[in-house]
Amino acid sequence: MIPLTKETYLSLLYLISGPLGVGKSTTAKMLAERVERCVLIEGDLLLHMLHHELPLSWDERLSLTWKNILALTRNMLRQGLNVVIDFVVEDELEWFCEQLSDLDVSIKYAVLHADKEKIAERLTTRGDIDSLERSLFLLDKLVSMPQNRQFLYDTALKRPEDTAEAILLEPRFQVLS
Repeated sequence: MIPLTKETYLSLLYLISGPLGVGKSTTAKMLAERVERCVLIEGDLLLHMLHHELPLSWDERLSLTWKNILALTRNMLRQGLNVVIDFVVEDELEWFCEQLSDLDVSIKYAVLHADKEKIAERLTTRGDIDSLERSLFLLDKLVSMPQNRQFLYDTALKRPEDTAEAILLEPRFQVLS
């Protein structure tokens, strides 16, 4: 657990991104357990609230999901809680940080990735091989984005505990405002 004192208290926000099969959800859960007064926002749960029967395009569903993540995050931070967000960040990082710029919050961002073989192995093991094409598309996109370079973390040979610890301790994950 990361202890926080009243004198040094600053809300903490951890934004964990990456394609399916890299340990994003497991890492996010471990982070939320290690940080005091912390809530975990699972973006996929908010996305899946928007049933496919609704007349919304993918872009509309994604936009609404990010707005809901933002609203929940702001509410939690205003209550003095720390937040871990588990969701794929494609082009939303700058917008998201701008939306929180009025709050006293320290933001850490990590883009987890692994090699294609490891992702295929993990998705096969969990019975989610249908997601492989989307995951590999996201892998290529996220790893090739110049703005993600400093935040990349290879999980192929790491335990989720080690990944969570690295995100907690390594300053390279700090987002500069």
